[in-house]
Amino acid sequence: MSFILVMALVLVLSTVVVGIWSIRRNIKQSHAKAYIGINLTAFFVLMIGATVFIFSGPESLAATEDLAVAVASQEGLKFIAAALSTGLASIGAGIAVAISGSAAIGAISEDPKLLGKTVIFVGLAEGIAIYGLIISIMILGS
Repeated sequence: MSFILVMALVLVLSTVVVGIWSIRRNIKQSHAKAYIGINLTAFFVLMIGATVFIFSGPESLAATEDLAVAVASQEGLKFIAAALSTGLASIGAGIAVAISGSAAIGAISEDPKLLGKTVIFVGLAEGIAIYGLIISIMILGS
């Protein structure tokens, strides 16, 4: 679990670092797009891996046997809280990335030197989903 948290934080921080680095170095737009594409691919692979890791293994098999007990107790509310925190954070991140991404595309089309600054804002919007995932891991871990 801690590996997933560390990798998620590294991916978010690397998005911000790539933005700052591209501002200072004045790198080409195609190189910055490649860096962000690699980052987004790694992020989605990490999220899929986290989902598979959380819902597989012996704990999930034991949870299916005790499902009737979990629904009757407060254990079921943990799952609802984790699902809500992850789902709502992902929806919020999607809205934030949609708005900031479209504004970033407009700004880059006017001045390509703004690419690094806009990448930072899109990276911060992606961080919202990671915060929701961290909260759901904390809820399930308690």
